[in-house]
Amino acid sequence: MGRIFVVYLEGQIYICKFCKTHLALAHELVSRAFHCRRGKAYLFNNVVNITVGPHEERMMLSGMHTVADIFCCCCGQIVGWKYEAAHEMSQKYKEGKFVLERARIMDGVDSEFYIDTCPSTGDSDDA
Repeated sequence: MGRIFVVYLEGQIYICKFCKTHLALAHELVSRAFHCRRGKAYLFNNVVNITVGPHEERMMLSGMHTVADIFCCCCGQIVGWKYEAAHEMSQKYKEGKFVLERARIMDGVDSEFYIDTCPSTGDSDDA
């Protein structure tokens, strides 16, 4: 096995709950409205410091998808999955995006949850 090169992110980040490895920037967050077997999950445009498992067909609440589990590159814990392909047109926006399970990540500050302190400029627009 080769040497692991870890990417360190600057700014508001999400980290692996188990080993504190940086996983994603808060501004890459697309939606907090996802769910998984273990509870809440977040959809991201991009994540780092992960390894991707084999592709598999999986029936999700939103229909059939081709997904791959993603693992922290440092500790090997599963942290979520990547959407490789969506079979329904309405779900195509998920392709190439990553889901991190809330129970397996923390924000990079000293609390367990990221709280958006920026004032909202419009009506309730859940990201």
